Amino acid sequence: MEDLKSSEAWRVFRIQAELIDGIETLNELGPAVTVFGSSRLPPGNPYYEAAVATGRLLADMGVSVITGGGPGIMEGANKGNFNSGSRSVGLNIALPHEQTPNPFQNVSLTFHYFFTRKLMFVKYACGFIIFPGGFGTLDELFEALTLVQTERIRHFPIVMVGRDYWQGLIDWLHAQAVRRHCLDAGDLELLTLVDTAEEAAAIIQSHLERLAEHYPGDRRKGGDNTSDL
Repeated sequence: MEDLKSSEAWRVFRIQAELIDGIETLNELGPAVTVFGSSRLPPGNPYYEAAVATGRLLADMGVSVITGGGPGIMEGANKGNFNSGSRSVGLNIALPHEQTPNPFQNVSLTFHYFFTRKLMFVKYACGFIIFPGGFGTLDELFEALTLVQTERIRHFPIVMVGRDYWQGLIDWLHAQAVRRHCLDAGDLELLTLVDTAEEAAAIIQSHLERLAEHYPGDRRKGGDNTSDL
């Protein structure tokens, strides 16, 4: 056993354990939206308060929130969704700094590997809401866009909150990536840019109504979002 623990093969068992734990914990979650954003924006920041409002509006719709479980925007979204009848989920990760689990989690999991955690963000989501953030937020944003663009997951809303923060990125994608034929102009239609929690929640609501028509009786609103991965 000690030889196995020191081998690369042991890592496979650890990955498998994280996947099983995540799937068994979240498989009956019901409709949920994953919310991303900076861990560095504190209470009182307009984006933090918008995240709280978003979590509350989603709860009113019977939709759970999934976040990375940390402070900042993650805490705000969990806080708004907490003790609402929905399940406020935090997918925490062990990091040397920045990741302190927030106290507004009805369901809490801790991951060692980013990629197993990222699978759970997508697998149980019927939409992404992206608040201002840094590398981690951008990583999740572009991974979701890639998965939808390549049709490896079903199309779902990818909503970016905060035009003053995100507009420069959108402009750059048009001016550089589209102009140089690295992207099709239609690819950017996968993104929706809004300013308020109410706008973001309304987009999710419309999407859920469409899913209910296509998947009647499916409480997860469309089933496993990663069935083709």
